[in-house]
Amino acid sequence: MLILLPILRSAPLDLLQGAATALVLLGATLLARRIAAHYFRRAHAAGRTDVMELAFELVSRTAKFFLVVVSLFAGLQFLHLPPRGRELIDSAVTLISFWQLGVWGSVAVNWWLERSRRSHGDDDRAAASSLAVIAFIVKGVVWMMVVLMALENLGVNITTLVAGLGVGGVAVALALQNILGDLFASLSITFDKPFFVGDSVSVDTFTGTVEHIGIKSTRLQSISGEEIVISNADLLKSRLRNYGRMVERRVLFTVGVTYETPLQMLEQIPGIIRGIIEATADTRFGRSHFSAHGAVSLDFETVYYVLNADYTRHMDIQQEIHLKLHREFARLGVEFAYPTQRLIMERAIAARPEAAPAGV
Repeated sequence: MLILLPILRSAPLDLLQGAATALVLLGATLLARRIAAHYFRRAHAAGRTDVMELAFELVSRTAKFFLVVVSLFAGLQFLHLPPRGRELIDSAVTLISFWQLGVWGSVAVNWWLERSRRSHGDDDRAAASSLAVIAFIVKGVVWMMVVLMALENLGVNITTLVAGLGVGGVAVALALQNILGDLFASLSITFDKPFFVGDSVSVDTFTGTVEHIGIKSTRLQSISGEEIVISNADLLKSRLRNYGRMVERRVLFTVGVTYETPLQMLEQIPGIIRGIIEATADTRFGRSHFSAHGAVSLDFETVYYVLNADYTRHMDIQQEIHLKLHREFARLGVEFAYPTQRLIMERAIAARPEAAPAGV
């Protein structure tokens, strides 16, 4: 009411000029906002990431409330207001202006994030994992700077405020050390990149696919279906196996044949296994040797490599090799060994003197 009374008591010409200025400015800014939104949609659909797209987006993301306040502030300049009223209006406009500045800063960060994603490509999982965390931190810094600048423009001594926050921050840091530990762990994950979103990892007794890397925790989709949430600090302390970085898979298997297998056939078995593996796609032969005399079998140890990290492909290849080996052994008459127990009994006949042949 203290502000409205001087406004109502102003000269009619001043009121008319102020109202006309506010309406014209509001109409012009709303029209500019609408045009900018139109061109931004066209540029975004065309995949453009230049500075003009950012300018169009900043204008289109300007809040209507901010435009109304700025237009009213411009119209009030034609009126004669008391010092206290003008001071309150200036403070309100300052706060709203800095809030809009923070919104523009967040829009600029999002634009940079989208441009970085486009430049790295949709398949770059490293960028997808790190850019979101970096964007969150940059937005936090932007809003912190906006708040400090707004307080400084309102006459608050931010030097004393920052010093006070520094002293109190020690106590807050001690109380929130676990949360801060997870925050710094997320930064370590972002810059060190031990894994990306989409990687299959094993942490202690848990195995799953990385679904999300957050500020405090990382979420895995377990192979059994449930979601596993692990704090980032605990994740970095654990021994982690990243199967997503696997280029090829080493496979070792042992085949046992019976002791009755002829020597000539035993000499051929390593070559037979090698031929089967080399004839199978996506494999690289390592070695095959007659390795041991087992309790019930003659053992051949074989190593080969699957040139594909996919586990299902690995199992398909392993199945194909074993089936071919069964067919080849059946053709050659080689028998696989299986657990057996053979009992050999000997009967000793004592020689009696009366039963000895004559003449002895």
